[in-house]
Amino acid sequence: MRIRRVITTRDGGSSAAPFDSFNLGGSVGDDVAALAANRRKLAEGIGLAEHRLVWMEQIHGRTATVVDEPRSEAVEATDALVTATPNLALVALVADCVPVLLGDPTSGVVAAVHAGRVGARVGVLVSALSRMRDAGAQLDRVEALIGPAACGECYEVPREMQSDVEEHLPGSACKTRKGTPGLDLRAGLWEQLAGAGVAKIGVDPRCTLESTELYSHRGESGRTGRFAAVVWAEPEEDGA
Repeated sequence: MRIRRVITTRDGGSSAAPFDSFNLGGSVGDDVAALAANRRKLAEGIGLAEHRLVWMEQIHGRTATVVDEPRSEAVEATDALVTATPNLALVALVADCVPVLLGDPTSGVVAAVHAGRVGARVGVLVSALSRMRDAGAQLDRVEALIGPAACGECYEVPREMQSDVEEHLPGSACKTRKGTPGLDLRAGLWEQLAGAGVAKIGVDPRCTLESTELYSHRGESGRTGRFAAVVWAEPEEDGA
């Protein structure tokens, strides 16, 4: 199998401000027709039928759900999706939280994870890896991409919160650019992946608070769109 991954930006869509313009989030207050057009464009852009994109009703929890066929509605109350079905694209929506895209090219098992501060703290990535293993993946074959998110230099939090997250997600505590307590969730998640035996880990270094091509919930006072992190397994052509 070939593992395919896509990270969208906020450019090139149909949504008006403050969701301009390629918003893919369905619960932010965007125009319904604009959202539908954007989701159609995403499907066309990655070369899959629109119904083969599976979305989540993300709630900042630790639940990881296995899906084996298209869904007409977003999967309820989950923050990670896992599948072994080829050409079934799993979507995580983010705007400061960390998207993690996982795939085992041998088994074809893939996962999309939405890891915000709360979800990362309570172990949503651990849940996803466990469900992947149950579905036939081997963690030492899994390739991971940690996507764009609020960086540690920008993500300021109270010291008590920093200490609490660090206790549950070691490696995440840091100092911000201002010298105040911060969180680098991507660093903590990287350590969690490495500790689980995942050998190939890539990181998209973009910060959502600094990059104008990405949405940021914190940077835009809570009223903004969501970009997507998408993963699917594509069968290789015979002889490839």
